[in-house]
Amino acid sequence: MRLLIDQISMQQGKIVNLEEANKLKDEESAQLKTLLRDLKTKNLQNLIGKHEVPVAAVVIMACNRPDYLERTIESVLKYQRSIATKFPLFVSQDGTNSDVKSKAMSYNQLTYMQHLDFEPIHTERPGELIAYYKIARHYKWALDELFFNHNFSRVIILEDDMAIAPDFFDYFEATAALLDKDKSIMAVSSWNDNGQKQFVHDSYALYRSDFFPGLGWMLTKTIWDELSPKWPNAYWDDWVRLNEVHKGRQFIRPEVCRTYNFGEHGSSMGQFFRQYLEPIKLNDVQVDWKSSDLTFLMEENFLKYFAKMVSNARPIRESDVILKANNIDSDIRIQYNDQRHFEHIARQFGIFEEWKDGIPRTAYKGVVVFRYRGQKRVFLIGPDSLRLLGIE
Repeated sequence: MRLLIDQISMQQGKIVNLEEANKLKDEESAQLKTLLRDLKTKNLQNLIGKHEVPVAAVVIMACNRPDYLERTIESVLKYQRSIATKFPLFVSQDGTNSDVKSKAMSYNQLTYMQHLDFEPIHTERPGELIAYYKIARHYKWALDELFFNHNFSRVIILEDDMAIAPDFFDYFEATAALLDKDKSIMAVSSWNDNGQKQFVHDSYALYRSDFFPGLGWMLTKTIWDELSPKWPNAYWDDWVRLNEVHKGRQFIRPEVCRTYNFGEHGSSMGQFFRQYLEPIKLNDVQVDWKSSDLTFLMEENFLKYFAKMVSNARPIRESDVILKANNIDSDIRIQYNDQRHFEHIARQFGIFEEWKDGIPRTAYKGVVVFRYRGQKRVFLIGPDSLRLLGIE
């Protein structure tokens, strides 16, 4: 009995020692976390200034492409250096690729973040690429960091295979006020899916869209507060395009893209790259956005503005649309009956045919607009579009 009591005492002593050791480790870990947080805060203050309120943080999402990342960082810094306090730059890396980490940390003009996630991934359907699940996890982590830990009011998301236009930052600074005032706008994008050289003309033209463009976009903390708790396991961009997620809110997009996607090799395996991404026109006009009146993009104003453009366009019947479009110098409008009919017309012109949750890419009130052979606009009109626009 005495031997048993001695053994129990020894075991209890070991347990106490282990608890004290664990407590000490926890304290050391907490101190290291505090030190790291203080270092990050000091670094961030050095980048943005103590009294400057940034317009938005800019984060480049990276993984395992150091050459692409370098090209993107250089493109951003070319126009960001002079306004770094307004747009503090971050690189968020998913994973442990040492070349990407070294490349990002070689720049003292940005803050490096690293997402380490060793939790196993279980795809929802057989044959799915794990990459789309990893990307969704990375996005959630990075945006949580920037909005909740760094407390930014807005964030602009770029990917590691993008170049930006000269007026990229002016564009987002000008539209930030719209994003704050008009709660029917969910995000501002720098991208037009039908932004290929042959379909654009006016660098000043901006539109509202019911379809989330992505590829260089800005959102607010208020929107992220809503999205973060229900963020999907994969395919986050298509998830944002669901009506149940955007709830009828819209997105601002330019006619001429302010980002160019050069990433032929990536998770999408170069899908559509040569047909849709490579011919994209990157804006090269220095637009004075600070002097531009963008109130026409407010919900009620834009409805009237856009309805007038559609109303003034000359209606033509669907047969031989290309021939008719070639022979008419003014804006034209063509009505489609359903998704299959739209795809047939879109295929003839060469624009995006894809729909998500009942909405064609770039559409506003079912209307897809693009330029054709110069300045004239072509409006593809849905069966309910004229009624939604208030056109009799």
